[in-house]
Amino acid sequence: MEVEEKKFKQEENMKKTRLGTMGIGILFVLTIFLGISLARNVASLEGLVLDARGVAVPGVEVIARNTATQVTHRTKTDKTGHYAFQNLPIGIYDVWVMVPGFETVKQAGVNIRSAKTAVINFTLNFEGNSIVPAAPVEDELNEVKADKRTQGAVVGGVLGGVKGELAVPVRTRLKDSFPYQSQPDWNTEEYDRVYENRFLLALQNPLSTFSIDVDTASYSNVRRFINSNQFPYKDAVRIEEMINYFSYDYPQPKKDHPFSIFTEISACPWNTSHRLIHIGLQGKTLESEKLPPSNLVFLLDVSGSMGQPNKLPLLQKAFKLLVNELGAKDRVSIVVYAGAAGLVLPSTAASRKETIASAIEHLSAGGSTAGGAGIKLAYKVAHENFIPEGNNRIILATDGDFNVGVSSTSELVRMIEDYRKKGIFLTILGFGMGNYKDGRMEQLADKGNGNYFYIDNLMEAKKVFVNDMRGTLFTIAKDVKLQLEFNPAKVKAYRLIGYENRMLAKEDFADDTKDAGELGAGHTVTALYEIIPFGSGEEIPGVDELRYQDNKISPEAFKNKEILTLKLRYKKPDGNKSRLIVHPLQDNNIVLAKTSDNFKFSAAVAAFGMLLRESEFRGDYSYESILELARDGKGKDYFGYRAEFIQLVEKCSLLDSIRSEDN
Repeated sequence: MEVEEKKFKQEENMKKTRLGTMGIGILFVLTIFLGISLARNVASLEGLVLDARGVAVPGVEVIARNTATQVTHRTKTDKTGHYAFQNLPIGIYDVWVMVPGFETVKQAGVNIRSAKTAVINFTLNFEGNSIVPAAPVEDELNEVKADKRTQGAVVGGVLGGVKGELAVPVRTRLKDSFPYQSQPDWNTEEYDRVYENRFLLALQNPLSTFSIDVDTASYSNVRRFINSNQFPYKDAVRIEEMINYFSYDYPQPKKDHPFSIFTEISACPWNTSHRLIHIGLQGKTLESEKLPPSNLVFLLDVSGSMGQPNKLPLLQKAFKLLVNELGAKDRVSIVVYAGAAGLVLPSTAASRKETIASAIEHLSAGGSTAGGAGIKLAYKVAHENFIPEGNNRIILATDGDFNVGVSSTSELVRMIEDYRKKGIFLTILGFGMGNYKDGRMEQLADKGNGNYFYIDNLMEAKKVFVNDMRGTLFTIAKDVKLQLEFNPAKVKAYRLIGYENRMLAKEDFADDTKDAGELGAGHTVTALYEIIPFGSGEEIPGVDELRYQDNKISPEAFKNKEILTLKLRYKKPDGNKSRLIVHPLQDNNIVLAKTSDNFKFSAAVAAFGMLLRESEFRGDYSYESILELARDGKGKDYFGYRAEFIQLVEKCSLLDSIRSEDN
């Protein structure tokens, strides 16, 4: 029995072994089958990313989005410029390549097929063709040329104290510095806090008063953030500057005034229970032969912080563009500042373009930032070369980091205000990132009767100094103020969109001693109001009932068809007495689809700004809704600025979807 039992157990063990082996074999076959099946549903995508010179670009973000499922996959290029996606589900993909300093490239409709490796190579152009890195060179400084007409010395961009001569160094070239190299991990950018305008009850606050603003720095700075694949700081978004970056098709002014007024009202796109009021001003265009002569002082920051490719090298290219646009009657001086301030070029006829361009080209960066001293010297030079009845203006180009000498903003403001009264205006151009001081530069430009721009690439420099040159340099009206009186029988509440730092007290409107904004030749200025119609049940915070007076709506207000009366005051560039224009507005119930391109596009820009700011008033408006409205209102787009805006919205939509996936 024991022998038979032992034999039985051996046979049972052999059966189990055979079954186990068969099971493993079956599992192995199933695994191979499933693997083959899965392999048929996935594939790979890879390639190289090179710049325009054929040099590999590392650290580039490559994004592949399945057009059917909208699922997004991401990777980055390695140090050889190679990227690869493994096991991508088969399908049709849109592929984006993004990196700061280069234009974003999109390849649509890439077919990822079963068991195949798709190869897509990309060539990136430098953004705006503004910065093309030079071949690596060692720093070199050639002999300097002396000019004994002035005092102070400039050597390698650092100003010293050599009396009796002016040294103009040959430009010291930066070592190979690629736009896509990693930036310092510290960031000292500064933006003044923006508190959004809120709804005010028309019965308690019938007057809304503000100064016009034609600055555009916020838009190009926001664009810089988005093109670097990140959302801007909320306080970097000033909606009025985004709206006014674009020109609009308003009627030309008549003979009586230097600008015309355009108004329109329709449904508010992001809140259809509200109405949106569009106000536009069109400045008179000046013909070339009627332009007054210019006395320009270029005040250029050559401190060490300006040594990056998107600062001093871009600045030099920008000012060369301006020099090419100047006429024979114009004159140019160049003041620079680093550790101290110095005069590089005394007042020179603009016809000597090669001399001026050479002085600009020979600048190099180094030292600390005596911005206050530079501004003082620039005003002194402008005053000494003052042209009566001419355009006397300082153009300051900097990253805004004043850290040596008279750096107090209040001190600088008082000095700038004093010279403004003497007819010398101040325009400011911002450059760079990392230590950018936005709030300070905006304040100084406002007090100096000038404009504030941000130059993020060479195309923006062309916009400011070539396409919009007359509006940038030539003021046709100063101290332009608007005051709207709302009819409380038509309007329950209103809010001005943007212009938070340009608000004025109602008493300031008729006070000719109060400073306000300037309008340049050919410039347009646009403002939007969102209103809540009378009779709406929407709750708006107000004040308690007054004890000593009764605030009621006049019966005449209900009979009047006017929704508001717009009043405008302005002065001539050399005048001290303001002139008044009165313009009433009625609501003709035009539907949004029938409004002008001006209305639609400006509303799209405002909505975009509210989304970037995460405004509480944005409603449920989406990037897709903004794109639809912007495309519908694109209209004439001679320079492609509106098409670029649409691309920025598209990119933000993509970034937002990626952010949502990460969260």
